[in-house]
Amino acid sequence: MYQILSKSPMFRGLNPDEIKELIERVGHSVRSFSKGQTVAQRDDEVKNLCVVVEGTVKGEMVDFSGKILKIEEMTAPMPIAHAFLFGERNRFPVDVVALEDCKILFIPKPDFMRLMQQNATILSNYLNAISNRAQFLSNKLWFLSFKTIKEKIAHYLLNISRSESKTTIILPKSHQELAEFFGVTRPSLARVFADMEAEGIITVDRREITIINKSKLMDMTR
Repeated sequence: MYQILSKSPMFRGLNPDEIKELIERVGHSVRSFSKGQTVAQRDDEVKNLCVVVEGTVKGEMVDFSGKILKIEEMTAPMPIAHAFLFGERNRFPVDVVALEDCKILFIPKPDFMRLMQQNATILSNYLNAISNRAQFLSNKLWFLSFKTIKEKIAHYLLNISRSESKTTIILPKSHQELAEFFGVTRPSLARVFADMEAEGIITVDRREITIINKSKLMDMTR
């Protein structure tokens, strides 16, 4: 476990032996969850620093119609809801569900505070992690400001292809994963890709996207 934790954003810069020594000084537990089991529910109080040490979990929301929207996947050794550990409303923003059998390290908040007080590296890592999270959420809000699926896809493709000379990109997500990311059905996503291809903006070959007209993509995001 400590070898895995050495690769976590929370413990980066510490070797497994150092992490073991630090964690054994404070209260902690490791719990196992089966595939499909709920780890935490939305609005539960975040009482622990939670780090996935084996397997994968997902954050998801259920709307009033019962539709499930996957927000994010967290694979070992990523933390869960670490930006919500402190604050006046320190609640889980989503339901957390095990995507596969997994194990999660729980460190109670008072014990994690002691770790940060005792070790400057852990304190710096945590501050960097929540700052990165704030930047991610800021970008997410900007992304959600786009009203149509086409606008969102245009922004997504431009974000991947930051270099002006880079016209062919490989999507990091499958089309099903992209549909879940955009909160639409896969057929709806496929129709938008087909429309953009018919308009001469892109060509699509599975995960390989070639941008034909970058200026049109940019116009969609303005």
